[in-house]
Amino acid sequence: MRSTRPSFAGRRGRGRLLAVAGVVAALALTGTACDSGDDKAADKPAATGSESSGSDKIEIPADIADRLKEHGIDVDDWKDGEWKNWDKDKWLSEAQDFVNPVIEGLWKPERMTSAEDPEKTLSTKDAAAEQGVSDPAPAPVTATREKTPYHENAAPVGKVFFDSPEGSMVCSGTVVTDPRHPGKSNLVWTAGHCVHAGGGGGWYRNIAFVPAYNDLGKSEAQLGDATQQEIAPYGQFWADWASTSDEWIAGGAESGGAGAPYDYAVLHVKPETGSKSLEETVGNALDVDFSTPVARNAGAMGAWGYPAAAPFDGLIMHKCVDRPGRLSLGAGLPTMYRIGCTMTGGSSGGGWFRVVDGKTVLVSNTSIGPSDSTWLAGPQLGEGAKAIYDNMSEEYGAK
Repeated sequence: MRSTRPSFAGRRGRGRLLAVAGVVAALALTGTACDSGDDKAADKPAATGSESSGSDKIEIPADIADRLKEHGIDVDDWKDGEWKNWDKDKWLSEAQDFVNPVIEGLWKPERMTSAEDPEKTLSTKDAAAEQGVSDPAPAPVTATREKTPYHENAAPVGKVFFDSPEGSMVCSGTVVTDPRHPGKSNLVWTAGHCVHAGGGGGWYRNIAFVPAYNDLGKSEAQLGDATQQEIAPYGQFWADWASTSDEWIAGGAESGGAGAPYDYAVLHVKPETGSKSLEETVGNALDVDFSTPVARNAGAMGAWGYPAAAPFDGLIMHKCVDRPGRLSLGAGLPTMYRIGCTMTGGSSGGGWFRVVDGKTVLVSNTSIGPSDSTWLAGPQLGEGAKAIYDNMSEEYGAK
């Protein structure tokens, strides 16, 4: 079989060859080396309040405090532990309710290491109930480790941390471009179930993005003496706004396929220290492809992320590359892309990439997989996803 050779080219890129199911894909999602000075990872997040206490401190917009007060919540009480109250009346759920004040020192290395995956999987029965336009399940593709340091080999990829009623959780995410602020994006693409509980709950809390997490790919034993720079080479970026689909908010579920075709989200983030944007700090960001290419014509797709469920431990970045097929979860629902991949929970929200005119673009994100971890499925990003992305750029990009 003759191999095709798409080039996953990123800014300051270097080719990486992967042979997967007869497809050779070259990936280069590289960025600049870690910056020093103001943009160097800090031991603690910056102090926060309704007003900025210095040019290098994150500013909590007054509207966040106002939205909390509308629900009878004081910002200081929230940061002192009120966020742990998951009572129905205190679980903000509507699209306009998102609030995420920075809590100083919350996401310490040990807390990040102990965060668990949100387990968005299909049962064997659910997976067998595919309807109509689904293609046969793909052969498993063994996830391979990304080369280290991650900031040189997969700069836009990182981990999304958040708190849920079950405890601290982790997903994956990707730095994407901001069309209205070229070169200075603060946007992160992830899955809807990594920011909102869906029809049974509301917005998760303390959402933060860590690009190139565990930059040198150290084991749990080795992380005992790891520096903060190795754990979070670019520091932490807290979400000051999040958007996901109305369909996910209304009908998403923690298990099964409910809401999966609409399981995508965009975060707008701010650095804890310094003034550089996320894209400037990381050195790279990917465009988003909203053309919803037909699976059989899309060419190779690669999924990147940090799988956290066994046999993985969430510390190492992995990837899978395969030719996608179609997965249908019900009549009248958009079909999803599906590739063979053995990554598990924790890789949720991680970007799927393809090549368009020689340029790497984000085309989907990991949403669901079966309980035996043989494949992954991600939503098509069409008009609904583009509307969320455009609104985030227009309304929040300059903040």
